[in-house]
Amino acid sequence: MSAKTDLLTAGAIALKLGSPVPKVKQAIADLKIKPTAKKGACSYYSTDALTKIKGALK
Repeated sequence: MSAKTDLLTAGAIALKLGSPVPKVKQAIADLKIKPTAKKGACSYYSTDALTKIKGALK
């Protein structure tokens, strides 16, 4: 995963947006965003997903 250092978890996205994690996870589910990568139970999303989630939270 060294080439994909710009990937973010739902928690990291929540921190960047200043929004609660449950709201971010709900936005991900509502928008049907698929993770860019998975490692164990953790899902990682691209910066494109961050933009979509930010728009959905407004």
